[in-house]
Amino acid sequence: MVAVGRVVRPHGLRGQVVVASETDFGEERFQVGAVVYAPAGEGEPRRLTVTTSREDRGRWVIGFDAVGSIDEAEAMRDAELRIPAADRRVLEPGAFYVDDLIGCRVWTMTGADVGTVERVEMATGAPVLVVGTDDEILVPLADAICRRVDVAAKIVEIDPPDGLLELNRRRR
Repeated sequence: MVAVGRVVRPHGLRGQVVVASETDFGEERFQVGAVVYAPAGEGEPRRLTVTTSREDRGRWVIGFDAVGSIDEAEAMRDAELRIPAADRRVLEPGAFYVDDLIGCRVWTMTGADVGTVERVEMATGAPVLVVGTDDEILVPLADAICRRVDVAAKIVEIDPPDGLLELNRRRR
């Protein structure tokens, strides 16, 4: 399963929720009739069918078939919405999904080993690779810096500006 969004908060009194999209294909993933899955405690994930959907200022306001009240919507706060990985859209050659970057080894163009991608942070609006070493190094996922991305070979080759790796180092 792969994440396609996260419930931010309830919206209104009838069980709708505000969802922060984690996909480039929000129109497809959150259209009426689409199915997503949410955590349901210890068992199988909860299957939810979209009954209402509209984009609002970069987020989605969504109603689900199994959520009919503000209390049920509140219980979904912070829930990660997922789909089976097999249901993802096939991408064009050279394109990749952000979660495919996790586990990629990061090297500079001069051959220096930077570390391994542990996660990708999206909170800033622009994706940032969190590269693990003894510390964490933040590397913007930008064409000017990430010169070669080969998810099949699990390699990201970067050409960071002088001082970027030192400036973006976070102590663990």
